[in-house]
Amino acid sequence: MAAAALPSPPFLAISGLPNFRDIGGYSVSGTSAGDAENGSKTRRVVRRGVVYRASEPSKVTDEGVSKMQELGIQKVFDLRSAVEIEKGVQDGLGWQVKEWEGARRFFVPVFLDQDYSPEALALRYRNYSSKKSEGFIAAYIDILAAAASPSNSYQPFKTILEHVTAAPPSSSSASSPSSSPPAPCLVHCTAGKDRTGVICGLILSLCGVSDEVVAHEYSLTDLGLKERHPELITHLMDNKALQNDREAAQRMVSSQKEAMLGFLTKIRETYGSVEQCVLDLGLLTPENIKQLRNNLIVEVNEEEVVPWQDHAKLLKSSS
Repeated sequence: MAAAALPSPPFLAISGLPNFRDIGGYSVSGTSAGDAENGSKTRRVVRRGVVYRASEPSKVTDEGVSKMQELGIQKVFDLRSAVEIEKGVQDGLGWQVKEWEGARRFFVPVFLDQDYSPEALALRYRNYSSKKSEGFIAAYIDILAAAASPSNSYQPFKTILEHVTAAPPSSSSASSPSSSPPAPCLVHCTAGKDRTGVICGLILSLCGVSDEVVAHEYSLTDLGLKERHPELITHLMDNKALQNDREAAQRMVSSQKEAMLGFLTKIRETYGSVEQCVLDLGLLTPENIKQLRNNLIVEVNEEEVVPWQDHAKLLKSSS
């Protein structure tokens, strides 16, 4: 599906940067009644224009950079490891670090370099390429554990969450706690699917977005990344762990909503709730969670809510 045909919102056309979209605009629990006389209603949604997600930006054009500057993106959180970036460059895929004026890149790898041993890669790839969603669920639990591990000094998920939970300046009105939202940021890994999907899923869940909608948002990568599928599949098939298994490589680049649904279910089985998960892992405090919701939940007119059910139909027709 061409970039121009992608539903907007949530997708935005950024030249040279596929799978770029805003994770805002989705309903959270509760609806507020508006003007009773004209029957209008407002909906509580995740604020747009704060958290964007995408694949790696090495090939973004000057035009694409200008667009991101217009969006006001000030921080770029890169979840890739140094080994991963280096290998992509050596293999002729590009994937080099890309920086631009007005935005600061934060190197916050989920997996440290020692996690890229042949044994670790084989296990991870076996999980990702599994014919059942259980493989992806296991891989996503692995991502969460690696990102929150005390041995990971970069603390990638905590760093991102600290950004979106930052309190507004003290000069802001106490009666309007969400009047000064965090600066817009971009989160990416290589494909913008798995590591990016896990942290974005946590943010949306903490805002009160239903599991069904969180899983739908995750599955949109099947649309947004379609133009990069041949490149990524060819690269994956070169790895000995996959042994030139095209079907396994195709499964690895897919974004089936069952994987995210299963991941969120596993979190609740383990911790009781997504909130308790981030508390137990030391990613947030109760005050942080409250501030995250103050920062990211706003009321909009009902017609401004992302029509995710319509986009789900696009996913079915493209499969």
